[in-house]
Amino acid sequence: MTHFALSNSPVKFGTSGVRGLVEELTSEICYAYAVAFWKAAGQGNRVVIGHDLRPSSPAMTQACIAAMKNMGVSVDYVGALPTPAIAYFAALKNVPAIVITGSHIPFDRNGIKFYRREGEITKADETAMLQQVVDVPEHIVLEELSAPDPSARSSYIERYTQFFAGALKNKSIAVYQHSSVARDVIVEVFEALGAQVIALGRTETFVPIDTEAVRPEDIAQAKAWAKEYDFDAIVSTDGDADRPLVGDENGNWLRGDIVGVLTAKYLAANYVVTPVSSNTALEKSTWFKECVRTQIGSPHVIAGMEQAPAGFSVLGYEANGGVLLGSDIGDGAKRLKALPTRDAILPMLAVFGLATKQLCRVSQLLEGLPARYTHSDRVKDFATEKSRQLISELTSNERDTPSLMAPDSGQVISIVTTDGYRVTFENGDIVHLRPSGNAPELRCYAEAETPEHAQNLCESCLARISKL
Repeated sequence: MTHFALSNSPVKFGTSGVRGLVEELTSEICYAYAVAFWKAAGQGNRVVIGHDLRPSSPAMTQACIAAMKNMGVSVDYVGALPTPAIAYFAALKNVPAIVITGSHIPFDRNGIKFYRREGEITKADETAMLQQVVDVPEHIVLEELSAPDPSARSSYIERYTQFFAGALKNKSIAVYQHSSVARDVIVEVFEALGAQVIALGRTETFVPIDTEAVRPEDIAQAKAWAKEYDFDAIVSTDGDADRPLVGDENGNWLRGDIVGVLTAKYLAANYVVTPVSSNTALEKSTWFKECVRTQIGSPHVIAGMEQAPAGFSVLGYEANGGVLLGSDIGDGAKRLKALPTRDAILPMLAVFGLATKQLCRVSQLLEGLPARYTHSDRVKDFATEKSRQLISELTSNERDTPSLMAPDSGQVISIVTTDGYRVTFENGDIVHLRPSGNAPELRCYAEAETPEHAQNLCESCLARISKL
């Protein structure tokens, strides 16, 4: 046995789960994190384990299963499934869960997400895990993965086919499948709800879809498909299907935070929680009784949701479009159980439901929102320490904020340092810089009165930063 201190691990927690290079996520590291999770936050003697479609995920799954079995914990292996499906099944069983996934991050990386019975682990749980010293065998026996339990998949599909029964009747929906672990689940759900599904772009090569920074080729492809096919909407997800891409009938992808606002409206939420980086159309719409802003990352959103007063209908969402349902939603005899982890299918169906309710196309839903538009992107291969140093210099006024972030937007009228450095200028422009929690990247979020100006704000700011 080798004594392994998690505090010395080269793999760290990001905004949601452990993240690292595939070459760093060895069997020993995965084993150690699984043991540390159970020692710090494990409950009972059973765990649900599943994974995404990354080539590195099965071996990592085997290591986590080995760790659980060596601790005497029974494993319910559910196979390759959307992260929210695995979390939902674990919640139904009232047991913890481990999900091996790198979500949206590049191909050469992967990660692990952990769930207590109540849902995602907290930042306090992460701290407790990193304080663990665990025993790792000199040789870890990796068993072949067994046939997955099919009930996890079926229960997730049933969650939506029951609540939204008939909601997509006579609708034509394109599904950009690529390498999403939900690519077949989405088709099955939509067809069961009455839609005619057009499956497009399936690939066995992993595609790192980032719903906050959609690749130019995916923007162009969706518009090309809209010209080729006659559909009412187009959808996709990131790799583990906890972040949606929802596009209108013209192949224009909606921003994730706008999808969140529309979802909250359709579900009649009155207590809405979202990170500081999300579009201010949330508050400006005046649709909701209380709006709460948090740091970026689902653990922070969940913590904000948990502060909701009793009796409120609670929903959280992130700028990536992932929606977290903090309370049960009732619709007559039908009921949608709470699922306080990011989900991609719920916001898709909510947007379509809202368009049907308002007798309009998906593109027309935006007409009822305040004219606020966001754009985000990132500088890749930008060291995390360099990002932090830049934020520190801006915060301490060692670097001129307007000249770097938005030289043509006027004076600074407010600065928010809840997570990174977010500045509002006198003309209403907003620019927000933040080091990525998952990769060596510096992210920029911009908001303005037109989509073109928001994009220009973001791109020009990153161009100046790239020269530093």
